Amino acid sequence: MPNPLVAPIMGFLSKLSFPRLFAVTAALFAIDLVVPDIIPFADELLLGLGTLILASGRKRKAPGTIEAPK
Repeated sequence: MPNPLVAPIMGFLSKLSFPRLFAVTAALFAIDLVVPDIIPFADELLLGLGTLILASGRKRKAPGTIEAPK
């Protein structure tokens, strides 16, 4: 069951492009390193952001194109 506080934030962040998503992740990680536990649920957000970064790296097919089987 998703955390009701983190789920809306992750929904918003999932719409960001890779450079902005990476910048948000890096900033949150740096803040969490300097001042631990200043942001509630920072660890959960960092795990979710890492997942989003890895998922955004995959290649997406253009809509309407069909690949022929090999």
